[in-house]
Amino acid sequence: MFENIDFWQLAYLYYLILGCFAGVIAGLLGVGGGIIIVPALLWIFTVESLATEHIMQVAIGTSLATIVVTSISSIRAHQKHNAILWQDFRHIVPGIIVGTLIGANISDELGTRVLQIIFACFMFFSSTQMIFGRGATALIREEGSGSVAKMSLAGSLIGTVSALMGIAGGSLTVPYFKRLGVPLKNAVATSAATGFPLACIGAISFAITGLDESGLPPLSLGYIYWPAFILIVIPSALCAPFGARLAHSMPTKKLKLFFAAFLILVGLKMLLG
Repeated sequence: MFENIDFWQLAYLYYLILGCFAGVIAGLLGVGGGIIIVPALLWIFTVESLATEHIMQVAIGTSLATIVVTSISSIRAHQKHNAILWQDFRHIVPGIIVGTLIGANISDELGTRVLQIIFACFMFFSSTQMIFGRGATALIREEGSGSVAKMSLAGSLIGTVSALMGIAGGSLTVPYFKRLGVPLKNAVATSAATGFPLACIGAISFAITGLDESGLPPLSLGYIYWPAFILIVIPSALCAPFGARLAHSMPTKKLKLFFAAFLILVGLKMLLG
């Protein structure tokens, strides 16, 4: 069936499908695209035999680059409802920026296998959070104080973990804001806003730290692989509203349990290599 199709063309088809799937899941379940995009890119890159030594860094860097674009539409949607708490945003973002820089540089020093294990553990954590509705709050303890210093410290942790995972950080930021007493809709909206600077700094950092590495895929800028970025971002942005509409007509609780089980299986696959 595929004998007359160049493998690169088939790989590009995979990226388009991935973008559609990530967009629908993001709109349907409210999860960030990074948790889908990173393991999927890891699989596609492995099949293509791209950048074996730095395959995980390329997947993470490319994921962060896609979040830069997708977070803009999310911010615009939340801003229409005046749901973003810009004061909290200003307090936590400096820490997020510092943490993102730290995470990107740590990632550059780690091997692909170590990053795979870290990401697999994060997938287990995310699946637990989906099943039980809690989990992230166990990582970040806050006693109701929204002081600038404490928010910056929390932001540093969120930024570091998010840069290592290639995600926007919502699974950590939303529970943190909720612990501060922020209403859920404002916590989600403000978290979406913090995802933009996190992704920008992360993508730039991964582009720069990868410049001196050899053996990266063609058409790459550091650890960002442009063909994957372009072919994921476009369908993802188009499909996210469709997923949001489905959320109002489908049993999302059961879907979350199914998706949590899927994350566990993918995490086990990554953990076992």
